[in-house]
Amino acid sequence: MISRYWSDLLLAAQNLWAQKTRTVLTALGIIFGVGAVIGMLAIGAGAREESLRFIEQLGVRNVLIESHPATSDQEFQQRRRSSPGLTERDVRILAANVDGLDLISARRSMHPARVMPKPAQRIPELYGVRPSFASIHNWVFAEGGPFTDQDDAASAAVCVLGETAKIEVLGYEPAVGKYVKVNDTWVRVAGVLKTQLASTSNGATQDPNLVIYVPLNSFQYRFWDAGDSFKDEIDAVDISLKPGTDSTSAARVVTAVLNSTHHDTPDFSVTIPAELLAEQQRSQAIFTYVMVAIAAISLLVGGIGIMNIVLATVLERTREIGIRRATGARRNDIIRQFLLESLLISVGGGLVGIALGFFLSWLIAAAAEWKTIVTPSSIAIAFGVSVAVGIVFGIYPARKASRIDPIEALRYD
Repeated sequence: MISRYWSDLLLAAQNLWAQKTRTVLTALGIIFGVGAVIGMLAIGAGAREESLRFIEQLGVRNVLIESHPATSDQEFQQRRRSSPGLTERDVRILAANVDGLDLISARRSMHPARVMPKPAQRIPELYGVRPSFASIHNWVFAEGGPFTDQDDAASAAVCVLGETAKIEVLGYEPAVGKYVKVNDTWVRVAGVLKTQLASTSNGATQDPNLVIYVPLNSFQYRFWDAGDSFKDEIDAVDISLKPGTDSTSAARVVTAVLNSTHHDTPDFSVTIPAELLAEQQRSQAIFTYVMVAIAAISLLVGGIGIMNIVLATVLERTREIGIRRATGARRNDIIRQFLLESLLISVGGGLVGIALGFFLSWLIAAAAEWKTIVTPSSIAIAFGVSVAVGIVFGIYPARKASRIDPIEALRYD
């Protein structure tokens, strides 16, 4: 039995080798289809990992509150008639009224007029935050560590640098213990963060890597922001909830409390990273399905090409089929012979397509700067489908070949 299959496999390989150009052209549909499927799945997997990392950075148990600064003096005066804006009083009220609250941190920000050493290209932003901000946003340090509650209480001149801020100001040398001058205040570097993912807030992209973080009390007593007179007392409040607390319910409480203190003035927004995660996963799933469906069309075209070429081969080799049938070959032998040929085309095309998929993933990552991840499951799916296509589209020509009348086949010229 094994020797029979082996001899049929060798015969199929010889027949395909005799028509090399036609075989390669037939396999191109499978090659491009498999490569495209792997490439699209790699984009989806990369985007999914990036979104998971971004949500983890925001914190799946967090509730984030952002103030919406007024855009004109008229709007600012109109708001102040009903709302004091986002204030430290709001922070105290939220801390007392939100069940399941674990950590809370107010945040203030400003764009410094000057920083020394002089940045290579861009001046970093300055954020004033509580020490709890590090735990709320899962800070991971490349050097040193965070500032402490004692630093905040003493309004200490210390800071933590985002990765890009450190490179812009202090270069690539170790930074912990060095000093950076922000406006007129020197602050000592306590730590440097690893790379964080950028986010979008109020329509603007924020790069957390280009930030100098200082204790909030230090920000309030050592720095003065003359840049924007329409800003609220604080720019944001970040809340971390205890495990098991429903973030959606907590967000409703937060919104209700702030609507009460702000007298229903829409000068803030509440973001729930857990809901962002669910929405991004839904969007990415739809994107992946659409892209894979488009790529799978190439596999379908490749399968049609295989069926077409095997049908042509059957017609060309009608006399050979008649001779085989006349010398004792059964219908199953003929079916097996032509199925093996279509299977070899699809398997060979699938293997080359896998290599093309890796290349496409690398090319997309390099050219578009998108993260791509080729997973074993994507390889198995694409290759399995290519093999299935070879079998499915090879059945009809193989059955047609097996039904040729031997006598008529021998007369065929």
